[in-house]
Amino acid sequence: MTGQALPDVTADPLPRAPEPVRVVHLVRGEPDGVDSPGVAFGGGGRPFIAPELHLDRLVWPRSEPGPAFDVPIGEILDVLVETGEALRSDRCGLLAQALAQLVKVSPLPSEVLERAYAILWRGFRRPALEAQIEHELGGADVLDGWREVRLPEGGRAAVRAFPPRLVHVIAGNAPGVAAMSVTRGALTKGVHLVKLPSNDLFTATAILRTMAAVAPGHPVVRSFSAAYWRGGDERVESVLFRAQFFDKLVAWGGEATIRGALRYVGPGFELVSFDPKASMSLIGREAFASEQALAHAADAAAEDATFFNQQACASSRFQFVEGSPEDADRFAALLCRRLGVAREFASAGGPRVPTELREEVDVLRTLDPDYRVWGGYDGSGLVIRSPEPVEFHPDGKMVNVVPVATLADAVRYAGVATQTVGVYPDPRKSELRDALACAGVQRVVSLGKAGGMLPGLAHDGFYPLQRLVRWVNSE
Repeated sequence: MTGQALPDVTADPLPRAPEPVRVVHLVRGEPDGVDSPGVAFGGGGRPFIAPELHLDRLVWPRSEPGPAFDVPIGEILDVLVETGEALRSDRCGLLAQALAQLVKVSPLPSEVLERAYAILWRGFRRPALEAQIEHELGGADVLDGWREVRLPEGGRAAVRAFPPRLVHVIAGNAPGVAAMSVTRGALTKGVHLVKLPSNDLFTATAILRTMAAVAPGHPVVRSFSAAYWRGGDERVESVLFRAQFFDKLVAWGGEATIRGALRYVGPGFELVSFDPKASMSLIGREAFASEQALAHAADAAAEDATFFNQQACASSRFQFVEGSPEDADRFAALLCRRLGVAREFASAGGPRVPTELREEVDVLRTLDPDYRVWGGYDGSGLVIRSPEPVEFHPDGKMVNVVPVATLADAVRYAGVATQTVGVYPDPRKSELRDALACAGVQRVVSLGKAGGMLPGLAHDGFYPLQRLVRWVNSE
């Protein structure tokens, strides 16, 4: 082989695998696994290393009350409010650290995550917390002790919203889920094990570590643990998901998550489920009264459709327009242009439309005039106008626009899996909300206001604090 040059093996090196992201657990308010070798996880996303689990440390024995069971709710409110102020300024720098790590594993763009982190503190404001206690439980007295109630025929009894023992399997599609779980958990005075989702391994622990910095060793701090394990891992869940340790499993997520949780439900171990949901919009013929009205309706509809880049349950995917196909086309063309606008919780571009959906849409493009399509597959917005709702689930900033003779005709497309319905204009809500509720809808809002959830109102058809506590009678 003399005279033949050897290949230059340094000219084109193979791409280096990304460094695994390191995850920190929290055990009863204390960071865990900071210096341990940990366990490596891979899969479809960025690899990460989580601390090894010690299951016996993740439970609180029933032989003794939880740390915060007898702490006055006023004191807990003070800790939460101060935690919110610390989050607002990122006093400890923990949110900045978490955000730097989260952008490596989250499907959401960094600018959306930054804005979501910037408002995490809002859920810790005193009026928001007090509204939850007042509207969901009827007052703080039932948390701090026994509320006397009058019974028929002059009888008397007492009831208490007793602190629960909860496992939270939270979703990672929006950082606010972690904040909501922490505040609700603290208000119930219970003990809480939070399972970290693979697409948000950092927000919950950053919030809890900020609380620990605000109130070191406080009982409400010691009432929380947060850890990661692969969802569905029977070696972990068959041990932890038992009435021996916990009262309820609070599960967020898709159908697979909820069905997996149901395997463990039994006497003494209840499921509180925030089921997978989809949302829709109803646009009345008033939108066509003027070009200004049409522009306003299209912009509000785009606001709802792009909330967290259409990754949230409240994001509108199906929009029903009261009018002719030509009216729907005018609306759809304007809506498509609005979908690519950057908003507080949406980037100008989103994730590309998945391949399998592109194939579905390509077929529909050939069916003009029954179907019409605006936009492309780059994640900046795509709208399909069809005579009936499409059979697939729009995703990647994709909206299906359907013309209807009256908005009442659109109600038949709502069901128990419909979370939020945005309505334009506002006065039309009153004529539709009873029929929508009958169909199974849980929220009826003004178009453009689907994002977020006002404190103290029902969530997914129930009052969360009321479901999370254990109601005990003294008769």
